[in-house]
Amino acid sequence: MRGPRLHPVAFAACALAGFVLLCGGIAAAQQAPVPVPVPHIDLGIGRSTKPQDVALSLQILVLLTVLSLAPTLLVLLTSFTRIIVVLSFVRTALGTQQMPPNQILVGLALLLTFFVMKPVVDQVNTQALQPYLSQKISQPVALDRAAKPLRTFMFKQTREKDLDLFYFLSKEPRPRTRADVPTYVLVPAYVISELKTAFEIGFAIYVPFIVIDMAVASILMSMGMMMLPPVIISLPFKILVFVLVDGWNLVVHALFVSFNT
Repeated sequence: MRGPRLHPVAFAACALAGFVLLCGGIAAAQQAPVPVPVPHIDLGIGRSTKPQDVALSLQILVLLTVLSLAPTLLVLLTSFTRIIVVLSFVRTALGTQQMPPNQILVGLALLLTFFVMKPVVDQVNTQALQPYLSQKISQPVALDRAAKPLRTFMFKQTREKDLDLFYFLSKEPRPRTRADVPTYVLVPAYVISELKTAFEIGFAIYVPFIVIDMAVASILMSMGMMMLPPVIISLPFKILVFVLVDGWNLVVHALFVSFNT
C-alpha cells in the first residue's frame, strides 16, 4: 500500500527552503571578508579660532583661482599668442582648410612656446621656486622674483607706443623706470604688440601665395577657362612650393628670430 503523494507545489516549496538554508549555512561557515579601508574626505566651512587657518584658506583659494586661469595666463603672458597666430596664417595662406588640424597647430604652438620660454622658466626655477621650496624665502618674495624674468621678457617684446596707449587710457603718470610699470598695464600692451608682430609675419607669408593665385587665375582666364575655380589649380602648386622651400623650417626660424631675447 502506497503512502500519500506530496503535491508538486509543496515539493517545490520544500526544495527551495532547503536550498536557502544550505546556502545560508555555507555562507556562515565561510570567513567574513576583511573590510577594505576607504579614505574619507570631509569638506566643510566652520568657525576658525586661529588667524593662520584663515590665511591658509585664502592661499588655497588663490591657488585654485590661478589654476583655473592657467590657460589664459599661458596665452597672454608667453609667446603662445604670436606663434599660434602665425601658424594659423600659414594654414589660411595655403588654403588647405583644416590641414593641419587645430589640435596639431595648438600642440606645435605649445611646444614652440616651451622652447622660447625655457630661459625664463629656468630663471624662475632657480631664483624663485627652488629657494621657496627650500624654505629660504617667503611666498611674497618668491612671487616677486618669479615676476621679474617674465616682465623682462614682455618688456623686450612690447612697443613703447602700446605702453603709451594704456597709460593714456588709465590716466596715470608716466613711470621713470620699467620697474615702476604696473603689470596690469604691461600685459595688455604686450598682447597687442604680439598681435601686431604676428600680423606682420603673417602678411609676409601671405604675399608669395597671393602671387601664385594671381598667376594661376591669369593663365586660366587667358585660356578661356573661366568656369574652373583658380583655387583648385593653385592649391597643389602652393603646397608644392611650400614643400620645396621647406616652409615649416622657414616659418619656425622666422618665429624664433622675431623674438627679442
